[in-house]
Amino acid sequence: MPKFIGSIDQGTTSTRFVIFDEQGSLITFHQIELEQHYPQPGWIEHDPFELLDSVNICIEHAVRKLGLMGYSAKDIQSVGLTNQRETLITWDRLTGEPLYPAIVWSDARTIETVEQLSKKEGADTLKSICGLPITTYFSAVKLRWLLDNIPIVSQAQQQNRLCVGTVDAWLIYNLTGGIENNGAFVTDVTNASRTMLMNIKTLEWSQEAIKFFGFEKVYLPRLVSSSEIYGTLFDGILKGVPIAGCLGDQQSALVGQKCFEVGEAKSTFGTGCFMLFNTGEKPVESKNGLLTTVAYQFGEVTCYALEGSVAVAGSSINWLRDNMGLIADTTELNELASKVQDTAGVYFVTAFAGLFAPYWRSDARGTICGITHFTKLEHICRATLEAVCYQSRAILEAMNSDSKTPLRTLKVDGGMSNSDLCMQIQADILGIQVDRPQMRETTALGAAIAAGFATGVWKSFDELSNINKDGRVIFESKITKEKRQKMCHGWDQAVKRSFGWANPHTTVATHEELQVI
Repeated sequence: MPKFIGSIDQGTTSTRFVIFDEQGSLITFHQIELEQHYPQPGWIEHDPFELLDSVNICIEHAVRKLGLMGYSAKDIQSVGLTNQRETLITWDRLTGEPLYPAIVWSDARTIETVEQLSKKEGADTLKSICGLPITTYFSAVKLRWLLDNIPIVSQAQQQNRLCVGTVDAWLIYNLTGGIENNGAFVTDVTNASRTMLMNIKTLEWSQEAIKFFGFEKVYLPRLVSSSEIYGTLFDGILKGVPIAGCLGDQQSALVGQKCFEVGEAKSTFGTGCFMLFNTGEKPVESKNGLLTTVAYQFGEVTCYALEGSVAVAGSSINWLRDNMGLIADTTELNELASKVQDTAGVYFVTAFAGLFAPYWRSDARGTICGITHFTKLEHICRATLEAVCYQSRAILEAMNSDSKTPLRTLKVDGGMSNSDLCMQIQADILGIQVDRPQMRETTALGAAIAAGFATGVWKSFDELSNINKDGRVIFESKITKEKRQKMCHGWDQAVKRSFGWANPHTTVATHEELQVI
């Protein structure tokens, strides 16, 4: 009998349910785009119920497509889940109702909260515990803002009924029964490692961190591994099928790319861009602005990673399409960008919500530099593709410095990796090989692998050796070292000109910040 594994891939801009076979081949899927809510500049929210509904709809449609292929829901052994990570959801422990919209990971409303928390003991005060600096990025800072600004949330805390979780916790809780049927209130260690509340060495909630943020009387999910049975789907077409794998989306892509060896790295080009470098079974603290995070926990084995994050990647293309009306779709951007050989000196720093690793400037904002009378839309489009590639270069340089072993090949996936032009630009700017698999749904595949391990579809990493092996494309750099250095120097200058715009105490970058690197 065939063995299929389902994978819920709940992302920032869309939700998918993807079905794989035991060879890791994609059989079918269904996808729904999500509405993005921008109530104020820098704010990004989702409707928690829309997230849940989108998952249920995608499951129903994908399984029905499977039926049209001659199979049935009974052939699905288990379901894995991967999700946008730092997005925060709060709900009432007594009613199960959300108390506020989900605050999305890239939301920048917490700049003043970060400043206030950092004044206590510095931005890195909890880094030895959780591996993370205090920035707008992480879930705990978002919760502190809610408690300080939204009375219904602070009242729930005072009355011992405030449940808090990232998207995985909200979905698993509701999919396994919710408030009425004792749903499983859990989160896996990869998602928990993005909250600032988990001790990454002990894999337990840190009482020191909870006290630092003032989160007493808050109900946090039970911590679980990335690969185990958390419960079964309570209803719907897959009723009774176990949910058996859970990974934050970037860790899931690391697993999907089979980066199981120390020193292997991948970069996912999605709404944002995220590069993870496997550091093995001991956490490594970065000295160059990277994050220390849990890569995955399968059984008793826990692996860690260094991570660099770019807040805006594919979402910059959506901005050109939806906000500016300059392109009709992502395909058009690629076509326009390919009509010019370079950007004619234009740089687009896509700091819509600040800059993440290794810059960590929450006061930075989107900036386009180098515009002349010669500049055309084609140059802006190419600069949009180049922006994520330059930021990836900054992350890679930090990883090389921390690891002491320069990376020679970068595995890539995600929506923007579909563009041959973008991946060639990435290889040119990095000066190393860029390795793209034929099947790019590696984020969903990682969650499927986790669920498959928990339910016996696979028993060792060796059994995965042939998964997604064929059809890989290798991009090699085609520019000289001198040209690369000149391009990157221009980018560094453009980045410094993006500083200071969202800081209430400064309006522009300082003279020192604008000096030549």
